[in-house]
Amino acid sequence: MFNALRLQPADKILALIQMFKADLRADKIDLGVGVYKDPAGLTPVMRAVKQAERQLIEVETTKTYTALAGEPEFHRLMAELVLGPIFDQPRLSAIATPGGTGALRQGFEMIKLASPTAKVWLSNPTWPNHPSILRFLGIEMREYRYFDVASGGVDIAGMLSDLSQVKAGDVVLLHGCCHNPTGANLTMAQWADVVKVLNDRGAIPFVDLAYQGFGDGLDQDAQATRLIASTCPEVLIAASCSKNFGIYRERTGILMAMGDVGSQSVVQGNLAFLNRQNYSFPPDHGARLVTMILADPSLRQSWQSELEEVRQTMLGLRQNLAEALRTATNSDRFDFITTHRGMFSRLGVSSDIVEALRVQNGIYMVGDSRLNIAGLNAKTVPILAQAVAGLLRG
Repeated sequence: MFNALRLQPADKILALIQMFKADLRADKIDLGVGVYKDPAGLTPVMRAVKQAERQLIEVETTKTYTALAGEPEFHRLMAELVLGPIFDQPRLSAIATPGGTGALRQGFEMIKLASPTAKVWLSNPTWPNHPSILRFLGIEMREYRYFDVASGGVDIAGMLSDLSQVKAGDVVLLHGCCHNPTGANLTMAQWADVVKVLNDRGAIPFVDLAYQGFGDGLDQDAQATRLIASTCPEVLIAASCSKNFGIYRERTGILMAMGDVGSQSVVQGNLAFLNRQNYSFPPDHGARLVTMILADPSLRQSWQSELEEVRQTMLGLRQNLAEALRTATNSDRFDFITTHRGMFSRLGVSSDIVEALRVQNGIYMVGDSRLNIAGLNAKTVPILAQAVAGLLRG
């Protein structure tokens, strides 16, 4: 049997991580991997998480399985965090998942279970794991335009034009905020236009909300998701706790489905069924920490304060990088970086320049010029700016 296996294509981001590890240069810079790093280059454990873990050690009495769908209190608190004032318990079905990726996978599985012929529309570009999972599941895909390379912003005209071709029952995957890989976000007026097209076409939105709190703030980053959930008849939402709680290795996520009240029990039953088929009971440690933090006013305040520090740090790095590139290139070509949000931006330089940055300068970013802003610091911002400017001059 094993002889019949063929090598699978390498994940470009994971391959980049291995290349970085193998590079012996002491001054190498990692702008590829999508994790937050502080100015010292570390991915710290948040203060509230440490405190919650200490408390959990004292009060936890069992390591038996959690509920098949995860704990209802985790569902409720996460739904309140994401949906805010429009949270409607009777419409909500939810399962805890191994990270945001697990939530996406279960959402795609639900689509295949409910409507095997439905197509899933993805932004161009999107996170590479989106199409990878869909291909593996045999779900048909389509693309809609999203990023305008010339302006560094959203190609809203192209996006709306492409979405006007969506068929009733198709699913449109949307980045709720902090678009990965571009960092370019829609305005709320543009979101309203998108929602209108989706409803007119009878499409089902599937929101990937991986970075709530990393862009403009917890509530601001959820505005688009709340608009979609309050105006579309059926919605899927995959939310990750990896970034905003800093618990990457705990693999904590949630898949929420919003439909009509009459279908809730059937939807919830099918979500639980999918958990049973894929990994049976979901992991609990990360979800338990998130529940403790959101339920305790003191822990929640500490968490929100540190999350705001993280957000402001990234905004500052964006401003500093744009200014350094403006000085180094004597142009405003890269000013769009300040309008992007979240960890990522696309510089808009060629793959040859990206490769030269790696080979000549030890600066690692994804081949399409996506860089992790949080991988920079005060020392490395001017190094990157000078390297990019030098290569652009030839």
